[in-house]
Amino acid sequence: MNCHVCGSKMDETITDLPFKVRDTSIVIVKDMPVLQCQSCREYLLKDSIMQRLENILKAADRSVELEIVKFAA
Repeated sequence: MNCHVCGSKMDETITDLPFKVRDTSIVIVKDMPVLQCQSCREYLLKDSIMQRLENILKAADRSVELEIVKFAA
């Protein structure tokens, strides 16, 4: 697959990504599989990964400022 931003090749990789779930809450999801561009570092999530991510973010403890969750857990 090619990057929609710069046209370079995208590779499957594992990374950690932060998501702001509320004005004062951030969830860092560790070891998440993504497609990442070799050049500009843009990333895409497959539909199955996005669905799992949505469930992880819904289950996040919104009363804490920072939560770290392992994707595969």
